[in-house]
Amino acid sequence: MKFLADMGISLRTLSWLRSDGYDVVHLRDQGLQKLPDNQILIKARIEDRILLTVDLDFAQLLAVSGDSLPSVILFRLGNQNYNAINKRLTEVLRECQEDLEIGAIISVSNETFRVRQLPI
Repeated sequence: MKFLADMGISLRTLSWLRSDGYDVVHLRDQGLQKLPDNQILIKARIEDRILLTVDLDFAQLLAVSGDSLPSVILFRLGNQNYNAINKRLTEVLRECQEDLEIGAIISVSNETFRVRQLPI
């Protein structure tokens, strides 16, 4: 699996993913901090990456577009620090790999996560 991290995702989460062997880039790594959301989705789709974000706009854009990719993992945690995100991300990757491969929005809260298959 390959990931594209939006601006709200900690660089420590990227380091953690890389230490587990994942291919992950951050928008900041490529000087794309101001890239519009629709262009971020296009970049993720072209590069076959799963988007990691805390921004609700991506789910709405995907719903409107009718696209089936890229997959998005949307963190809606009370505590957005990297330890909380890493813990929940571990569970999502373990339980939702197939969903992420075929296209899904996974909304992650403190206690649960909800999988919505794409297109919506």
